[in-house]
Amino acid sequence: MSLQSHLAELEKKHKALEDQIHDCQAHPAVDDLEVVELKRKKLLVKEAIERLRQGEPFSVH
Repeated sequence: MSLQSHLAELEKKHKALEDQIHDCQAHPAVDDLEVVELKRKKLLVKEAIERLRQGEPFSVH
């Protein structure tokens, strides 16, 4: 996978997580633990994007 395509995939994943967080928070019966977990995953993806942009090795779980 090329660097650009990997970066694009990570950015899509980041956006999808952002949308999931927004959807969860829009419902009155939101599960706070689910939102926290989604935010944690989003942060990990963001950090991977930044490392990739800086030329460091990447790893996303």
